[in-house]
Amino acid sequence: MGKDDESGGFISEMLRDKELKEAFIAKLRAETTRAEFQAKTEEQVARSNLAQADIAEVMMRNAHREEAELLSTNKFHRVYVFGTEVTADSVGRCVDQLTKWSRLEPSCNMEIVLNSPGGGVIAGMAMYDYIIYLRSLGHNITTVALGHAASMAGILLQAGTTRVIGRESWLLIHEISFAAIGKIGEIEDTTEWVKRIQKRVLDVFSARSKLTPKQIEKRWKRKDWWLSSDDCLKLGLVDKVRGV
Repeated sequence: MGKDDESGGFISEMLRDKELKEAFIAKLRAETTRAEFQAKTEEQVARSNLAQADIAEVMMRNAHREEAELLSTNKFHRVYVFGTEVTADSVGRCVDQLTKWSRLEPSCNMEIVLNSPGGGVIAGMAMYDYIIYLRSLGHNITTVALGHAASMAGILLQAGTTRVIGRESWLLIHEISFAAIGKIGEIEDTTEWVKRIQKRVLDVFSARSKLTPKQIEKRWKRKDWWLSSDDCLKLGLVDKVRGV
C-alpha cells in the first residue's frame, strides 16, 4: 500500500470517528432534550394537579360555607318574620310559607315574629284562623312580638301556641277601626258587622288573659292602649318575655 492510500485511509477513519462522535453527541443532546422535556412535562402536570386540587378545595369550602349559611337561615329553622303591615298580600306570603313547612314536615315547630303596625282586620283574621288550623294539625307555633305588635298584629300574637314578647317590645290594643261609605242604611249595617267583629276580638284577647271582655273594652274605649312586656306578662296577654 502506498503512502497516499495510507493517508486516505487515515483521513477516512478520522472522518468516521468524527461522524460517530457527532452522532453520539447528537444522540446525547436528543436524549437530554427528551429528558428535560419529560421532566418539564411532569412538572407541569404536577403543577396542574396541585392547581386543580386547590380549586377543588376552594370549591368545597365555598359549598360548605353556602350550606352552612343555608342551614342558618330563618327559612331552614322555620322562622317567618312578619315585619310589615297586615294586608291581603303580606298575609298571603306568610300563609304560603307556613303551608310549605307544614306539608314538607307535618307537626314541625314554627315561629312567627311580628313587628307590625297592624292593618286589615279581614286579612288578619284569615291569618289568625290559619294559625289556629295549623295548631290543630299538631304544629307547635310560637308567635313573638319584637319591636311592636300593634292593632291586628296584637291579635295575631294571641294565635300562637306560645306567645312571646321581647323585653323592650310593645303591644297595642284598641277598638276595631273600619271605613264605611254609602247610604245611611249601608253604613248602619257595616257598623253592626264591625261591632260583631269587635266582640270576637274581645273574646280572643280575654280567652287566655286575666281580663274579661268588659275590662278590655273599658281600657281601650276611644283610645290606644299600649302595654309593655311587663304589662303583657302580668295580664296574661303573653306567656313569656324573651330576654328575661
